[in-house]
Formats: sequence, structure tokens, C-alpha cells
Amino acid sequence: MDRDSARRVLALLSSVAIRHCPGMPSLTDTLCTRCGLCCDGSLFADVELTGRTEATGLEILGLEVEDNDSNGALLLQPCVALRGRRCSIYVHRPQCCRTFECRLLQDVRRGAVSVERAREHISEALKGIRRAKELMVQLGQRDRRLPLRERCAEALAMETSGNPEMNRKRAELRAVMSAVESLIRKTFLSDGERRNP
Repeated sequence: MDRDSARRVLALLSSVAIRHCPGMPSLTDTLCTRCGLCCDGSLFADVELTGRTEATGLEILGLEVEDNDSNGALLLQPCVALRGRRCSIYVHRPQCCRTFECRLLQDVRRGAVSVERAREHISEALKGIRRAKELMVQLGQRDRRLPLRERCAEALAMETSGNPEMNRKRAELRAVMSAVESLIRKTFLSDGERRNP
């Protein structure tokens, strides 16, 4: 067995052990609760709900839901149920949240990426997003209720009156967001998933 095959087998065995051994945390406990990008507005601006009944139930729980053009409803991101990196309504979360698995989680499940490497990807993404948000605040965009891309677009559109320091921060924000978006596309989103503007 070559080194690459051995690495995949070990990663697969560790993910199986994590998922199926009593007393051991599941992959979602190990990775998702350290990430939260699918809920915090970094991956998506909104998510489609299964219908009006689900939307009404979420509204009763205090979540922000918006009607969409096709008689459905959208759960707006960042999700107000997210507390830190955990869902405060986990038992009552919508169907789309129950079934969603990012590309990184899928890759770990099938042994293509180790749990440790997945943690590194999550850490790298969170670090880039944290820096982008710091720059957005410095540029005057403080609305934390907006999805990441929309918040960035608003920060970049703000008037800086030719201030060289602010222009430097805008350039840094563009570079940081470009790197974050590339990492998100490559690591967290499957080919069929779309980013909402």
C-alpha cells in the first residue's frame, strides 16, 4: 500500500471511529461546532425553507424569514439562532440545516481529508473572515446582521475621501476577501451549491 492510500485509510478509520464509538464525539461535534460558516452568513446569504409551515415555526422561534418569489420562504443569514458556533434551536432547526453537509465534512467522511487537516482549513477560514470583519469595521461598516459578502460590498462602497490609510484598508479588504472566497469555494462549497449575493 502506498503512502497516499495508507493516509486515506487512516483518515477513514479515524472518521468512522469518531462517528461510531460510544463516548467519542461525532464529526459534527468535532468540526461543525468549531466552524459555523454555513450559519453565520459566510457561505450563504439565505437558505431555502421547505414551505410556509416551516417558515412560520421558525418565525415563532424568533428567526428572520423572508418570502421569496416562488411562494417559498428563505431563512436569512447570519442566522440569529447561532450562538458562538452552535445552533440554539438545534432540535428545531429547518430541514435544509438538517441535511446540509459542506464539502469539507463530506471529504472527511469519505477519508479524503483528515480531521486535523479539516480543523486547519476551518481555522484558516475563520482567521481570514475575522480579519475581513475587522477591516469592515475600520472602514465604517458595522452592521453584523448582513451576510459576509454583502457587508464587504457595503464597506468597499463607503466614501473614504481619498484618505490614504482608508484606501490601504480597502485594498487589504479586497485581498483578504478574495482569499477567503477562494478558500470557501474550494474547501466548503460543492460544485452544485451557489453563493447568494
